[in-house]
Amino acid sequence: MFIDIAEIHIKAGDGGNGAVSFSREKYIPAGGPDGGDGGDGGSVIFIADKHLRTLADFRYHKHYKASRGDDGGGRKCSGKKGEDLVVKVPCGTLIKDKDTGLVIVDVAQDGQREIIARGGKGGKGNVHFATPTRQAPNFAKNGTAGEESWIILELKLLADVGLLGFPNVGKSTLLSMVSSAKPKIANYHFTTLTPNLGVVSMGEGESFVIADIPGLIEGAHEGVGLGHDFLKHVERTKLLIHVVDIAALDGREPVDDFYVINRELEKYNPELSKRPQIVAANKIDALFDPTKLNEFISKMNEQNYKVFPISAGTGQGIKELINYTYEQVKTLPEPVIYGIAPKEILYKEEEAEPYTIVVEDDIYIVDGPWIRNILRGINFSDGESLQYFQRVIRQKGIIEELEQKGIQDGDTVRIGEDMEFDYIS
Repeated sequence: MFIDIAEIHIKAGDGGNGAVSFSREKYIPAGGPDGGDGGDGGSVIFIADKHLRTLADFRYHKHYKASRGDDGGGRKCSGKKGEDLVVKVPCGTLIKDKDTGLVIVDVAQDGQREIIARGGKGGKGNVHFATPTRQAPNFAKNGTAGEESWIILELKLLADVGLLGFPNVGKSTLLSMVSSAKPKIANYHFTTLTPNLGVVSMGEGESFVIADIPGLIEGAHEGVGLGHDFLKHVERTKLLIHVVDIAALDGREPVDDFYVINRELEKYNPELSKRPQIVAANKIDALFDPTKLNEFISKMNEQNYKVFPISAGTGQGIKELINYTYEQVKTLPEPVIYGIAPKEILYKEEEAEPYTIVVEDDIYIVDGPWIRNILRGINFSDGESLQYFQRVIRQKGIIEELEQKGIQDGDTVRIGEDMEFDYIS
């Protein structure tokens, strides 16, 4: 089954918590703090694998989670780092952020390795919080959360050349003639429901990959006739061979067909309409009026398109077409996948607000990922830990912001879900 798009959720491992521990050795009844750090969480890593052909494995498995880092231990023992989760995808897979639609990365080359969600940092053990005036800190830091998000995997075929044209113009027949591919061929519309790839051998060590892009129709840029599913596979090709039925066996005009398809390319992605094209005027063996071919070539030449009269059925003219195609492929640059944004744009922890303050029913509510993470590492029954908490929220600006919102002595402050206390300036 050919599956070329999937939506999954990824979650990197959280960092392990730092330990609260004190040395308890013989003859040293009151040793100093020796709590170790928590281990970093595992990351979610995607690797391109040339042996994979579809995204079918992601159809039913939707959630991918890396391991959490281990907590720190006594005697300054650090927790073990969480194991990375390695996810293999076919070469040519775009990884997109679901919310923004931006392309995070293009996983195109075999073995390419990309970290898509980074593991959380391990928390510091209490050994780090000892000072000359705080010799026995009874608190440590918890690990931070690993990155997580919903992403879209979109497979775009890796082919040098794409065969383009209306249904039933002979693209599949041409592919079968020039490569070892064996596409399903029949005389009816929408014969090809999934793209077919073939390798065209030009001699020892010389070859290129050609893709039969399923037949397009007018309105494809709007998704008509699975247009979006098909058009996206054109984006990776260096060169397009635009196949037209010069004999007009379906009653359509070849020139009209040519311009309809190109308008669909431009509407879907304006850059695709600028992709180099060669025109293959197919079915010359069924053409009874040679003037139609001459008129077509003349109109194409006016637009600087090179035309090759061919018959995919008999093989006539195919050698000349393929030789010219190969020469073009060798000189054309690699195509650019448009819309790629650096991973940092999508996965910066600083983008999320560290905290928010709202007032509801005379209660000042402070909440957010940063403040919740701080809370997890505070021992409110320990005076030094509480002083540390008060100092941190003051340095972060929370106290100043509460005062700007009009808080008075005795007002209630709620932090996180259920931590409440009276404000005293």
